[in-house]
Amino acid sequence: MSTQTVGVAGMTCHHCVMSVTEEISEIPGVTDVAVELVAGGTSQVTVTADQVVEDAAIAAAVAEAGYAVVPKNSLL
Repeated sequence: MSTQTVGVAGMTCHHCVMSVTEEISEIPGVTDVAVELVAGGTSQVTVTADQVVEDAAIAAAVAEAGYAVVPKNSLL
């Protein structure tokens, strides 16, 4: 089991959470997606999977939902 947390910018509401959750859930091996919504800031998205998921796969899923992963150590 693997758990990874990424920051996502631009999410403001429950619809945003649902869009990101749906896209990430489609990645093979993902078993759970939890979002801590910070409207107007960087929301924390925790991805649980059977094995480590490539950062690029998570970023691509977030982009497909219309948002962007905040680079680690960013001031956003």
